[in-house]
Amino acid sequence: MEIGVILPSVAVQEREQLDLPAAARHAEELGLDSVWHGDHLATGMPSLDCAVALAAAAAGTSRIRIGASVFIPAIRPLAWAAKQIASLQHVSKGRLILGIGSGGGETQWAAAGVPYAERRRRTEHALELLPSLLDGQEVTLPDEPSEPVVRLLPAVARPPFWIGNAALRRAARYGDAWFPSLIAPSIVAQGAERLAEWAAGHGRPTPSITVGASGALGSGPGLPTAHELAVNIAGTYGGSVESALGLPVTGSAAAVAERFAAYGKAGATHMVIGLAGPGWREQCEVLAESRVLLAQG
Repeated sequence: MEIGVILPSVAVQEREQLDLPAAARHAEELGLDSVWHGDHLATGMPSLDCAVALAAAAAGTSRIRIGASVFIPAIRPLAWAAKQIASLQHVSKGRLILGIGSGGGETQWAAAGVPYAERRRRTEHALELLPSLLDGQEVTLPDEPSEPVVRLLPAVARPPFWIGNAALRRAARYGDAWFPSLIAPSIVAQGAERLAEWAAGHGRPTPSITVGASGALGSGPGLPTAHELAVNIAGTYGGSVESALGLPVTGSAAAVAERFAAYGKAGATHMVIGLAGPGWREQCEVLAESRVLLAQG
């Protein structure tokens, strides 16, 4: 199983005197497989542009994969989205993983000037047209005024598309991986069965599965408890605290490895975790230790 980590937020960077190139380099030196950054526009909280943040992470590293968790192409003009993706793939020398989603609140879409009701259609068009755009072909853009024909250069190899959250049918049709977050291993196993069936219906190989998680690792001072994390998950995404209690990943490297192994048995091949509380570097060290334990079986 491969293990990735969400890069520190603006607040954590300031509190812990940790810039993004240094954070990505720390994860790379620990042997982690990927670093990730979200794609947020107008959330009311400090956040960085996804492409700029990942470019900084790529500049500070040489091996580790860089991932968007998740990029929202439909909120942008498609040519501009493709240019950002191609630029990241170019400057990272082919290390990009492109998580793709159509989420975010209505406020974010309004800030971008894109009708929220069009998100599904625009996302489907993006998934259909991005491979040709990234390959440097001439492409007609159906969602833009006058349907222009564009060709973007330099051409790059298409990064893997990891389709986010509940879009299981979309992942089966377009994705190299299904990328749900904050779900139990039992739900992953159920999704794996449907994913294989629907991908076969499209004549495609079954996408792999990556699971996004949230946690506070180790035993450092000031770390939130599993219950506190569950309260936050329930408040942010809905549902009861009781139903969210089994989702946060906490504790020692051995405990983390055990939790990740359960997802591996359900079909996941990659875990990506966001770290809560103080000590981002130290929590990464626990995460790296759990990766070693997983590899040892």
